[in-house]
Amino acid sequence: MSNKHPRHWEPAFSRRDFLTRSGGGFGALALSHLLAQETQAAAEGNSLFHHEAKAKSVIFVFLQGGPSHIDLFDPKPALRRLAGQAIPNSFKPVITAMGEFHSPILPSTRQFKRHGDSGMWVSDWLPHTAKIVDEMALVRSCHMDGLNHVGSVCQMNTGSTLAGRPSLGAWASYGLGNQNENLPEFVVMLDRKAEVHGGARNWSAGFMPSTYAGTLLHSEGEPIKNLDPAKGTSRARQRHKLDFLKRMNERHAVGRKHESALESRIDAYELAFRMQSQAPEAVELGSEPQHVRDLYGLDEKPTSEMARSCLMARRLVERGVRFIQIYSGAGNRWDAHDNIEKNHSELCREVDKPVAGLIQDLKQRGMLEDTLVVWGGEFGRTPMSEKGDGRDHNPTGFSMFMAGGGVKRGLTYGSTDEVGLHAVENRVHVRDLHATILHQMGLKPMNLTYMHNGRQENPVMNTGEVVHDILAT
Repeated sequence: MSNKHPRHWEPAFSRRDFLTRSGGGFGALALSHLLAQETQAAAEGNSLFHHEAKAKSVIFVFLQGGPSHIDLFDPKPALRRLAGQAIPNSFKPVITAMGEFHSPILPSTRQFKRHGDSGMWVSDWLPHTAKIVDEMALVRSCHMDGLNHVGSVCQMNTGSTLAGRPSLGAWASYGLGNQNENLPEFVVMLDRKAEVHGGARNWSAGFMPSTYAGTLLHSEGEPIKNLDPAKGTSRARQRHKLDFLKRMNERHAVGRKHESALESRIDAYELAFRMQSQAPEAVELGSEPQHVRDLYGLDEKPTSEMARSCLMARRLVERGVRFIQIYSGAGNRWDAHDNIEKNHSELCREVDKPVAGLIQDLKQRGMLEDTLVVWGGEFGRTPMSEKGDGRDHNPTGFSMFMAGGGVKRGLTYGSTDEVGLHAVENRVHVRDLHATILHQMGLKPMNLTYMHNGRQENPVMNTGEVVHDILAT
């Protein structure tokens, strides 16, 4: 019996022929219907969403090294009462990056006050942030699994302490695609040349095609390296060279459909070419008026680097970039094992005004409503002292905040114990945070899957839950 299918213009000579053609016709009808749905949804701007998105874009301000929650957002009077004493035996055993130890409790020297109509507690280290608390949902019960920086930074970015999984920004890019074909979906900015712990794996695509990985923008010199064509090369000539290279790559890719690296490289070349027309304008801050520069602290020495990143983030969001991550303290500068007063005083001055300015600017432009700003590090700090005047890593209880993007305004959610060591009420794991962020972007984390090694992988590793209590209805 022949396996050759009858051509559509030939008469059917058997029931098998008839069913073959009928089935093909029904499939075409179904495909036509699905394509029509996608076309209509694309016109409405949500072709890939699982539900209505509250946040079109995310700006994640990552304080690398671990800011001290008990010196910024989570006041603990008990620390003064127990100053110099060991952690009481009533607390669970304390395991930190430096091992299990019984160092004396170090009280906070900061002055805390309630701010805004919400009465949210903020220390005097963050006076500008204190002015925008009524836009924030502060989560004081975060926890995670890592003890050291490499594993913890990795988990805050990918959901796992082990390398190899896609970052949160990569999942968003994979799930939603691009709103602007001339700019990357996912952008990463560092506040200085220092390396982030774990490097590029924190914004990589992991086991997914590398086209979903973050694009690194530099804080000094050219934001995007090697973007401009060589001198004397016209745009038409460059286009001709890229077309030739594309044809060679596509020829090589024939028969290698399961190897995504080459396809990703082709996409990267094409994106770079398109970026030449829009990226320079997107990151050029010279056109910003003086009152905006002042709002961010762009022309002030302590704040200039972070202000530049925050202002660039706003401009990128305006142009449709989905996910932006800004690193503060790249090179582990928030890691205050000693002299926390000097360390946090300097770093809070660097980030406080630019981040508060970003949120204010987004609100003034009507963009905060659909832009989600996330603030936090890979963990907090311990109530016990280290080296007499610093604090160790604390992954068991710390604070993060979100603003805009459909979260409740002026909300304080969850709590740690009386010394700020463990999250005890409404505990929120890193993967719960990821699930909540993706949910606000219109994605159901458990439905966002990618087949890897015969298994349907998702961004929350089957454990993350959306924290609906912090979301506006």
